[in-house]
Amino acid sequence: MKRRTLFAGAASATTLPFAGIAQTGKVFRVGVLVVGQPEPFWTIFRSALKELGYSEGGNIRFEFRSAEFVPARLDALAAELVKLGVNAIVAVQTPSALAAKKATRTIPIVLAGVGDAVATGLVTSLARPEANLTGVSTATAELSGKSVELLKEILPAARRIAAIASAPDPFHKPFLDQLEKAGSQGGVTIERVMIEREADLGPAFSRLGGGGVDAVVVQPSLSVKLTADLSLKNSLPSASASRRFTDAGGMLSYAADIQHIYRDSAVYLDKILKGARPGDLPVQGPVKIEMIVNLKTARALNLTVPQSILIRADEVIE
Repeated sequence: MKRRTLFAGAASATTLPFAGIAQTGKVFRVGVLVVGQPEPFWTIFRSALKELGYSEGGNIRFEFRSAEFVPARLDALAAELVKLGVNAIVAVQTPSALAAKKATRTIPIVLAGVGDAVATGLVTSLARPEANLTGVSTATAELSGKSVELLKEILPAARRIAAIASAPDPFHKPFLDQLEKAGSQGGVTIERVMIEREADLGPAFSRLGGGGVDAVVVQPSLSVKLTADLSLKNSLPSASASRRFTDAGGMLSYAADIQHIYRDSAVYLDKILKGARPGDLPVQGPVKIEMIVNLKTARALNLTVPQSILIRADEVIE
């Protein structure tokens, strides 16, 4: 079983001391902003903070806000956190981070699993953000491009793959660019499907399931459960740069290890609460990349996954 590693920047958060005691006598108030479902981020993140010496309800208190998969709500939720005067904001995924950046230039913002932080305008430099933002990126655009290559290996005859992209999320641009680059190299046409709201997903998948495309690649900020279910319902082989996608029933994921992403986000928050300037902390890339194959889903689609894929997979879901 192979393990893929990818390091970005000279100072990966995993090289920082993963131990620490929260400042004695100080109670920190931390805002947490998410697009939709908080798990597994919420569990992993809080567990890591506990290891670092934080006690929820003791020396740290959370103000949690979810847009419930309606990105248009994020600006108001971010402004609400700023008005509360939180010590820091943890922004999960790109839309949350952009809303937090718009809301404040002074409160530190910790990025947790954002896409391309430079291409989406979050920071001008990964090495020195020189702003009130820093944290952990997933390199999702590049990984989505790899999904096209892997789908072609499973479906050699594939000629048309749909890219299901979230229109309100600016990350859709690098996401689509990478897919189209990979498609041109593999002889595959990428059909762009832009989703404005969650209600658009059902009709979009129904149309695609009519035989117009051979497979779909889903942008990770869309609902992983709903897109995985719709892919199977409409007999579409599917992939996403999110481990949660295959856990929810999607066929394939090639993605950053979220355990590292979310634990390292806690490390960044710890350093900032102890006085570090966000602009001095490099934005970290993913430490480990995983390929997960949901063999149960592939069988339901009457597909045979090549042995060349299975032996390279980090995990096979039976």
